[in-house]
Amino acid sequence: MSKIVVLHSGGLDSSTLLGTFLQTTPPSEILTLSILYGQKHDREVYAAERISEFYHVEHEVFRIPSPVFQVRSEEGTPSSLTDDAEMPHQTYDELSTSVGVSPTYVPFRNGNLISIATSICLAYGGGIVATGVHAEDSRNWAYPDCTPEFIGGMQNAIYVGTYHRVRLVAPFQYMMKSDIVRLGLILKVPYEKTWSCYEGGDSPCGECPTCIERLEAFRVNGATDPVSYRRTNV
Repeated sequence: MSKIVVLHSGGLDSSTLLGTFLQTTPPSEILTLSILYGQKHDREVYAAERISEFYHVEHEVFRIPSPVFQVRSEEGTPSSLTDDAEMPHQTYDELSTSVGVSPTYVPFRNGNLISIATSICLAYGGGIVATGVHAEDSRNWAYPDCTPEFIGGMQNAIYVGTYHRVRLVAPFQYMMKSDIVRLGLILKVPYEKTWSCYEGGDSPCGECPTCIERLEAFRVNGATDPVSYRRTNV
């Protein structure tokens, strides 16, 4: 029994990815996979669970031991998602110009998440692992593990390493966030159930890079983001 394993953060991109697959694939053939990797909050996992229930697909949560991504020396790369590094209140474009690698980059996170999803997919007999990485993630190498170079390398490794039984796909890797929102609005993805914010709390902050990017994507499409924010810079 093959399976489509969708890496599902509970956010806008992965929810749109799920909605896209459901246009041609029965819910019973899809598994959404959320991974707790030591991030400072787990609101996104609850969002993923709600969206999976909405679409009637199976949802699984996998936990990586939290110390895996924590900085252990001065040469390590701290992340504002897992360490004490300050959360930036800038756009990804501003960060890539002034900083380079984003402060919210978790070193090799996607390599680990994709590998776990591949093993789970193979346990079902093979199929597809799907990730929602997009062009703004990889712009100026803000997230090197979202770049086409990285995804291409993982695609080759997974196809060879699973005896050709699992393929990694990234349908959005050359799309902008606004393109994804445009598609999701057509598909009527329940964006009101999603969570994109890097900070916890009862509602999204409206100031972290992913909130700013999300709000701008809706604005470009002449639409209103259905979630309520504590503050907005857009």
